[in-house]
Amino acid sequence: MSIDIDSPYAVSDGQVARFASDGFIRLKDVFDAETLAHFGRAITEQTIALNTQTLPLEERSTYDKAFLQVMNLWREDETTREFVFGKRLAGIAARLLQVEGVRLYHDQSLYKEPGGGITPAHADQYYWPLSSDRTITAWVPLQAVPQDMGPLAFFKGSQHVEFGRDLGISDESEAAITADMERHGFPIVDGAFDLGEVSFHLGWTFHRAGPNRSHDPRSVMTVIYMDRDMVLKAPENDQQRRDWDKWCPGAEIGRIIDTPLNPVLFEA
Repeated sequence: MSIDIDSPYAVSDGQVARFASDGFIRLKDVFDAETLAHFGRAITEQTIALNTQTLPLEERSTYDKAFLQVMNLWREDETTREFVFGKRLAGIAARLLQVEGVRLYHDQSLYKEPGGGITPAHADQYYWPLSSDRTITAWVPLQAVPQDMGPLAFFKGSQHVEFGRDLGISDESEAAITADMERHGFPIVDGAFDLGEVSFHLGWTFHRAGPNRSHDPRSVMTVIYMDRDMVLKAPENDQQRRDWDKWCPGAEIGRIIDTPLNPVLFEA
């Protein structure tokens, strides 16, 4: 069996430049089928065991219809910890961010159930009390994601847009952000993911996903990285205050976020 999460993945200068311009990139063959199957079993088991959502889909909010979400699985299971701490993903993240090293912000599994709704347009960094834009999310499908399963889609070049940064995931964000993107001509890049393909996007890149019209769950693991030298900023909303307490407890405003929950995962 071929299990490899630590060997380097070559990212070209052109890919780094494209990521800086577009705010996201999709990379082929980051992991092979055996590696995804091995870690996917553990991630799925933990997601099912730790999920607290019990309402039927029709009774949930738009946010809760989008996916089952379980965070910081690395603290619950050694196999999942091995995946989250893998150097291949972290090395790609550091290369794309053009920083010397990256820390873990947190991980989260995102399982869009059969019949699950859209993931409304949003930018992740609305939720994060982080002082710079050197943040990146690796979106790792644990299987191929055809169009009818709701693959992640990106508004190309939107990472510099200020409008919509004060909106959490909601019906309002879907309507307002999508309209603003269309008004300013930011194209949406949407399409199926091959097995082993992984996307990376900046914290301020606007993105969304369609519903899962298939009969299978869309199983995805994400790892959120930040610059090794990221400083905690004063929270600007209640979500950021909660994130401070939950994902970087003990960190101090104006200082590097160096807590036991935010280890350095890669240094050049």
